[in-house]
Amino acid sequence: MSGAGAPDFFYREAQRLGYVARSAFKLLQIQKQHKLITPGSSVLDLGCAPGAWLQVACQSLGPLKNGGSVVGIDLKKVKVPNPYCDARVKTVCADVMNLPRDQVRALSLQQKGFSVVLSDMCPPVSGITTKDAALSMELGMQALDIAIGGAASAHPDDENQNDDSTSGENDNGVLQAGGHLVIKLLESEDIQEFTRICKPLFRKASWLRPKATRSSSREIYLICQGLK
Repeated sequence: MSGAGAPDFFYREAQRLGYVARSAFKLLQIQKQHKLITPGSSVLDLGCAPGAWLQVACQSLGPLKNGGSVVGIDLKKVKVPNPYCDARVKTVCADVMNLPRDQVRALSLQQKGFSVVLSDMCPPVSGITTKDAALSMELGMQALDIAIGGAASAHPDDENQNDDSTSGENDNGVLQAGGHLVIKLLESEDIQEFTRICKPLFRKASWLRPKATRSSSREIYLICQGLK
């Protein structure tokens, strides 16, 4: 629950406040700076174990009367944490790498897709920098594909990107127009590919290394706001 290294300030604060992991403070910072999740939001959390981001997401929805929903997906079976979570939170045990977008969309409110997609997925770290970065890229690209579908592989200058053969409903991602996307990656030269793809598709795309990230970690988050 504490990750690598000795317990630090964020680990102790997570225990004190009832969060199941220190990673809660990463999403709390993202929320404070960008306010991605608002009352009524429909949130998808990819790689949701152990559940800290589920807690922060539900907390950000406000009181139960405000509505909204949080759906977490993970390879592991994740029990919805009691503190901060309520009936709006549910989890699904599934492999994101083999999950069709229509099945993911079916988990949303009225099957209309999600207003916020979060991916805190990270591969088991082997210590081999290039291998870990490549696996992180693969997970990140899958999160991007789930969120925005065929748009992830379309080039902004491609004259045929609006062709009927590539723009069908089945090619759509699960992220609603105007929605927001957060993807965790391990720093490498290749992550700029995400900037190239996302900048034309979103109103704003920026990188953030949260304060709660351990100094030994190469984690960085791509925050995309306002899907066009």
